[in-house]
Amino acid sequence: MDNKTLSIVSYITIIGWIIAFAIGKDKADDLLKFHLKQALGLAIFSIIYQFLLGIIITITGITILSILGLVVLALMIIGIINAANGVKKPLPIIGSMFEDKFAFIG
Repeated sequence: MDNKTLSIVSYITIIGWIIAFAIGKDKADDLLKFHLKQALGLAIFSIIYQFLLGIIITITGITILSILGLVVLALMIIGIINAANGVKKPLPIIGSMFEDKFAFIG
């Protein structure tokens, strides 16, 4: 797989990220490293976001808030589109937080 394909795969769940990282770690270019960082940040954000959203829905009983769970899906789609176009554009809202994190990626 080329780096562009691995960049796309990295956004498809944490398993996709692990596959992209394992296959591409030796031949990673700047594009792949950037999207690996963004995708890992999105995965961490997703876990925390879904946990907090679950607590809020449980406390308030307002099930319409479950629609807010689509935020992560929208961010994932935006990341995939950016990776497919070969651009290093941070994800909206959360992307800038992860640009200089995760030094083990490169």
